[in-house]
Amino acid sequence: MQGVGTGLQAKSDIEAAARWAMPMLWGRLSVKAFTRSWGRDVMLYTGGVSFFALLAVFPAIAILIGFYKAVLSITQVSEQAAALADVMPTAARAIFRLEIERLANASARTVSAQSFFAVVIGGYAAHRGFKALLAGLNLIHDEKEPHGFFKFNLLAFFVALAAFLLFTIVSGAVVTSRLLEHAGPGGAAASSGLPLEGLWPALGLAIGLTMLYRYAMSHRTPVAWAPSIAGGVVATVMSTISSWLCAIYVEQIAPLGATYGSVGAVVVLLIWLSWNVNAIFYGGAFATEMEIAARSMGAPEIEPDEPLPNSVVSLSARRASRPR
Repeated sequence: MQGVGTGLQAKSDIEAAARWAMPMLWGRLSVKAFTRSWGRDVMLYTGGVSFFALLAVFPAIAILIGFYKAVLSITQVSEQAAALADVMPTAARAIFRLEIERLANASARTVSAQSFFAVVIGGYAAHRGFKALLAGLNLIHDEKEPHGFFKFNLLAFFVALAAFLLFTIVSGAVVTSRLLEHAGPGGAAASSGLPLEGLWPALGLAIGLTMLYRYAMSHRTPVAWAPSIAGGVVATVMSTISSWLCAIYVEQIAPLGATYGSVGAVVVLLIWLSWNVNAIFYGGAFATEMEIAARSMGAPEIEPDEPLPNSVVSLSARRASRPR
C-alpha cells in the first residue's frame, strides 16, 4: 500500500509540474495580476510611496556620502558617488551628480551636520513611504485585517532599515566591480567587471523583493518561497523595463525640460519612481495569484491558515470587516 501511495503522489507531482509548464497558465496569472495591482485603491498607495520616496532620496544620499567620507578615501568616495548617480534615471541624473559632487567635496564636518538632519528627515519620509508600501501589498494580498499600530510601525522600520543596508551593499558591490574592471588590462577581473556592474542592482532588487513578499505581505503566515521568488523576479524585470521605457519617454517622446524647466529632473524622478512602485505592486499581485493557483492545484506548502479570497479586497471592504 505504501508503494501505491508513493506512486500516486509521484503522479500527482508530475501532473502539477505539467500544469505549471503550460504557457496559458502563466498568461492567465499575468492578466489576473495586472487586474489585481491596477485597482483604483492600489493607485492611492502608489502615489503615497512615490511621494515619500522622492522626499527620502536626497537625505539618503547625504547619509551615504557622510558614511563614505568617514570610512573611505576621497577617491573611493567619488567612485561611490558615481555609482549612486548611475542608479538613477538618465534624465534626472544631472541633479543627483550636482548634489553628490557638492557633498563629496564638502568638509567632513559639514557633511556630518547635514547627515544628522538627513537622518531625521529621511528617516521620517522613508518610514512613511514603507508604511504605504506595506499597506499596499497587504491590500493586494487580500489582508482584511491590518496590523496593529505598534507592530505595523515596527515592521515598516525594519523593512526600511533592511532596504537601506541592501542599497549600501549593492552600491559598494558596483564600485568594487568597477575597481576590478580597471585593475588591469586583459585580466580576468577586468573581463568580469562590466557584466557584474549591471548585474548587482538587479540581483539586489530581486533578493530584496523576494524577502519583502515572503515576510511582509501576509499577516497569517509567510508566503511560500516559489511565489515569493517568482514575484521578485517578475518585479525586477518589470522595474528594468520601466526604467528603460521611462528613459525613452522623457528623452525622445516628451522632453519635460521644455515644459517644466529647472524642475524637470524632479518630475522625471517622480515618474521613474511611480513606474517602479507599480512594478513592485505587480510583483506582489503576481505572487498572490500564484498562491491562489497553487492552492487550487492542492499544493500543501502554499495552503494558508485561512483561504485567500478569489476577489480583490477593496478599502471599503476592509473597513466594513473591522469590528465596531
